[in-house]
Amino acid sequence: MRPLPRILALALLGSASALIAAPEINSGIDLAGMDHMVKPGNDFFSYANGTWVKHTEIPADRSSTGPTQDLEELTEQRTADLIRNMAKTHPATGSNERKIADYYAAFMDEADIEKRGLAPVKADLDQIEAISTRDDLARVLGSEQRAGVDPVNATNFHTENLFGLFVAQGLEDPAHNMPYLLQGGLAMPSRDYYLSQDAQMAAARAKYQTYVSSLLKLAGTPDAETQAKAIIALETKLAQAQESLLDSEDIHKANHVWNLADFARNAPGLNWKVYFNAAQLGDQQRFHVWQPAGTTGLAALVGSEPIDTWKALLRYHALDKAAPLLPKAYAELHFDFYGTALQGTPKQAERWKRAVDATSVDLGDAVGQVYVKHYFPPSSKAKVQAMVKNLIATFDQRLDSLAWMTPATRAKAKEKLSTLRVGVGYPETWRDYRDLLVRSDDALGNHQRAVAQEYRHQLAKLHQPVDRGEWWMTPQTVDAVNLPLQNALNFPAAILQPPFYDPSADDAANYGATGATIGHEISHSFDNLGSDFDAQGRLANWWTPQDAAHFHADTQKLAEQYNHYEVLPGMYVNGQQTLGENIADVAGLAVAYAAYHRSLNGKPAPVIDGLTGDQRFFIAYAQSWRAKTRDEALRQQLATDVHAPEAIRAQAARNIDGWYAAFDVKPGEALYLVPEQRVKIW
Repeated sequence: MRPLPRILALALLGSASALIAAPEINSGIDLAGMDHMVKPGNDFFSYANGTWVKHTEIPADRSSTGPTQDLEELTEQRTADLIRNMAKTHPATGSNERKIADYYAAFMDEADIEKRGLAPVKADLDQIEAISTRDDLARVLGSEQRAGVDPVNATNFHTENLFGLFVAQGLEDPAHNMPYLLQGGLAMPSRDYYLSQDAQMAAARAKYQTYVSSLLKLAGTPDAETQAKAIIALETKLAQAQESLLDSEDIHKANHVWNLADFARNAPGLNWKVYFNAAQLGDQQRFHVWQPAGTTGLAALVGSEPIDTWKALLRYHALDKAAPLLPKAYAELHFDFYGTALQGTPKQAERWKRAVDATSVDLGDAVGQVYVKHYFPPSSKAKVQAMVKNLIATFDQRLDSLAWMTPATRAKAKEKLSTLRVGVGYPETWRDYRDLLVRSDDALGNHQRAVAQEYRHQLAKLHQPVDRGEWWMTPQTVDAVNLPLQNALNFPAAILQPPFYDPSADDAANYGATGATIGHEISHSFDNLGSDFDAQGRLANWWTPQDAAHFHADTQKLAEQYNHYEVLPGMYVNGQQTLGENIADVAGLAVAYAAYHRSLNGKPAPVIDGLTGDQRFFIAYAQSWRAKTRDEALRQQLATDVHAPEAIRAQAARNIDGWYAAFDVKPGEALYLVPEQRVKIW
């Protein structure tokens, strides 16, 4: 999922035919950020970005910095300006503009938040306090059921609620929407934070103990330290019950449909009838259970652990989730742990930034409509659509040239590619917020009501036809996504602007950055996960046995290649955990490179800033992954993310033959691969 932005000494290493006079064109390359003391063949990321890395300080309110974060900040600033202007125009009551202005105003009203104290969470705490039986516990757990998951990769889901939910078409039934149930229950980022014996993880657990007890003390909880120990002990048992990230990534292990009656038999300990009724899912007869062993283990703990311990856990989770919108002492305590201790970020972002981010999430489409009117003109959309068309055509041509692929598999792959739905900029239909109550004096309540409305939106899909045009990202999101169940891609407006996509820049840079991003997302349809889905988004095997064996062998070569990248001393990329993203990086770059050459229509590329077209293409790709990240954040990424760190992703170029010629990469250099070791999947 995620792509992102951008020599003289090597300029003459390109082909002689490229050395022609060029008009004044923006190369799209940051020449000053490069480090010519580094050989491209030894460390391509540092060659393209080394000087920038040396002279860049990570801002105090960030865990990392780079073009992605800069663009996110620009988007924040633009959105803040739009919101403030809305308030000045006194929009009509009930309009999206009024809701946006009121949501932002409530978030910014620190005096009102201080005055309210814990009153906004009193109803939640009272409900928890009233629990006296296991059925009461099931009812409260069910009432907390909420939606919110990356539908591309359910392993990205994280919730403090016992289970999470998303709604999409069935894995083997593309004609009907179904509820997907996913394991949850943890406040720290993943089960590894509770179970790993790594010294840094152990240190994080010690800081977590301090945080939990401090938060409870602040809320006036008696015997806070004892309760904190009991809470963390229960969370540790929940972590032990959860399935691992690698198992959760395996779509075949996730393909379990349970009938309503199966839950009591397969996962005793939780009164599922009470739970589902409270979660407004009592009318559903079939569920996709993504982690069956995890579901069984979590339910067993509901039945075996003391009710008072569960109540303590639920009280803590209620306070922890609400803390960013509670008085300053709570918000700062929350940031000190999640921001500073876990991410290494010394300073919390300014309040207006947090207000913009929250508004953009909870009123995503409403903000997105305004954003695209101002910052994504039809001309930009048309240019990106033309690039998408060329990339898809190039991918189609490459399918024809794959010597190892049999005609039967090729026909299925081409069918899938021809039916791929590509969304550029923004959705065709916008979310309706008419029923969402937003008040200018209720920051936490606004957020809670927005979360509840998103849950109702997901539930409503259970009684509606499958919408293959549904977007899962807002236009102001700096990212992109492939949706295997819909056989669709989303490219939000915010990522389709400089430095990733610059309409005034040379095509080489745009294909190297945004073209590789688009190719990456197209390739996800054919990675180790996407290749399991057919043109209708159905989980189905469309491969002949020999083709499947060849594909698996090549992907395992790539996994092994990435296993050797050391990110921190003694900490390596997990090639299997990141395999899908690595496949998409390598395949997307290969397709973008071929598409760039196709766009030249047989003409030689100009030399700009002393760089050949191929050099600009690959440097733009490496500069698109420019980033500087705190060690704590890298450690969390290695434990929880299916993406390799940015510096590693830039090295994918070593698998492309054209990169070797462009930079005269020789045997003996660190990134050199003999031709048979270069992974060429698509």
